[in-house]
Amino acid sequence: MGEMRAALYDRYGPPEVLYEGRLPTPVAGPGEVLVRVAAASVNGGELVGRAGRVRLVTAALGRGFPKRMGIDFAGTVAAVGAAASGFTVGDRVWGVVPHSFGSAAEFVAVPPGRLALAPTSVDLVQAAALPAVGMTAIIALREKAHLMRGERLLVRGASGGVGSIAVQLGREHGARVTALAGAEQLDFVRSLGAAEAFDYATTRPADLGRFDVVLNTVGTDFSAYRRLLTRNGRMVSITFDIDHPIASLSYIAASTVFGSRRVRFFSGNSGQELLSELTRLVDSAAIRPIVDRVYPLDDIAGAHRALEAGGIRGKIIVQVT
Repeated sequence: MGEMRAALYDRYGPPEVLYEGRLPTPVAGPGEVLVRVAAASVNGGELVGRAGRVRLVTAALGRGFPKRMGIDFAGTVAAVGAAASGFTVGDRVWGVVPHSFGSAAEFVAVPPGRLALAPTSVDLVQAAALPAVGMTAIIALREKAHLMRGERLLVRGASGGVGSIAVQLGREHGARVTALAGAEQLDFVRSLGAAEAFDYATTRPADLGRFDVVLNTVGTDFSAYRRLLTRNGRMVSITFDIDHPIASLSYIAASTVFGSRRVRFFSGNSGQELLSELTRLVDSAAIRPIVDRVYPLDDIAGAHRALEAGGIRGKIIVQVT
């Protein structure tokens, strides 16, 4: 099939190391589906990887330069390989790549288990904002925290990718949601379903009260926010302090002494069942994708600069086709 456009970088560094390059177009191998990508989102882990802050991990994966970008995507099925079932050419789909990065490209070849039919109520560019963060929010609140109706939920980083979905899911679950976000984002997170919203820069944790569930999308101050938990409270973190990784991860590990009030940490998961659940939630209007802005593939560096600058509502999207 020749070559395709893809977001690449040849060395670690700032956003300027990113460029639109060319790679061989993948084919749908046995048990794979080839997807023509309409759009992909930019995730925080990509910024860390591109900057070389986890280079020991990426080196262990055995992938040299050029390296690729993109975790999740939305697009249309271009081909279905032998032994792959459940999809036909032309289906609108969304999903997550199975190995590290690579969705910021014209085509991806993925196992069917990493795909689901995309929502029909939003376009593919909007849909691209949801697969990774939507599944992360579902796992955090439903499978890790077991959030129940009537409980109090605190979401740190409530205006960001995962946080903006968690606020909506918390409301959908019948929880009373308190959001921590930047001062300029407070009306926004209230519009998503937060009953209360506070400026993280001027609000002390001790002034917030008690919570049954704390969702930490920021990765810092674990101890201060764990103290806010009720007797049977649960704290879930989707990240750790990248500037102090040993201390941060050590606290998470040591928190098991607190039993049910330990810090539950996970780095995401994916699968067709979760993606299909996410599709249902979008098409039933329970949640909506939040797109801050859209960049073309050839300005992948601009997309990274925007996310690094902060103040983002929801997701930055890279439009491919």
